[in-house]
Amino acid sequence: MRPRVSFTATIAAVAALALFVLPLAQGQSSSSQSPTQQTNEQTSEQTSKTPYISIDPLAHVTYDNRYDLSVGMAYDHMKAGPTLLQGSNLGGLDVSGSYWLTKRWGVEGSGRGYVGTSGAGPNPYDIRGPFVSQYLFVAGPEWLGPHNKHGDLIAHAMFGGAYGNFEHDLRGHPPSSVAFYNNQMALGAIVGGHIDLNRSARWVFRITPDAVITHYGINYAPNTKQWDVNFAISVGVEYKFKKKR
Repeated sequence: MRPRVSFTATIAAVAALALFVLPLAQGQSSSSQSPTQQTNEQTSEQTSKTPYISIDPLAHVTYDNRYDLSVGMAYDHMKAGPTLLQGSNLGGLDVSGSYWLTKRWGVEGSGRGYVGTSGAGPNPYDIRGPFVSQYLFVAGPEWLGPHNKHGDLIAHAMFGGAYGNFEHDLRGHPPSSVAFYNNQMALGAIVGGHIDLNRSARWVFRITPDAVITHYGINYAPNTKQWDVNFAISVGVEYKFKKKR
């Protein structure tokens, strides 16, 4: 009977040892995972606390460039005849460039083209809303007014020529039949300025409100000429070239 007792005692001892070692191993396993989890949490906290470094796109804005060029979509209100009650709302393109002599003073040139429809005077030909167009080529002085890194105000007064095409859509009838001007090249001027909003050191968002002055005439009775002053505006972008004064 002794072998049986010894065997039974051995089994009991092994079972007791297993019951003691298993919880200890589980405790060691959980304790071995804790540092890793803590490290991950610490890394996550450090990442979330990393400061955000912002870059000011206007930090390098200066007003010492020699040249600049702007392009914008343009609108012009015009009367196609000396006695017309209805005006023309024309759309087109404004391309302008500047050469700066000093920080404040420069020379600007501008080419603008507008096209659209116009009201017509009473006529027996049922001509309604004919297409008309106007093109201006002007140049003159400009002055840099108040400015900072965010934007500026610029005034200009430019003089040159204006070409009006008024007879293109009259079906061969004379302009007198609808109280229009004749097709002609005339004196023209643009007086106004720019409202600039800097987007970077080189790129600028530009708004240009102007008064457009033209001196058109008619070659039919009473053969008169007159000065017309109309409103125009363009919206576009300007690029400042890197060459400095």
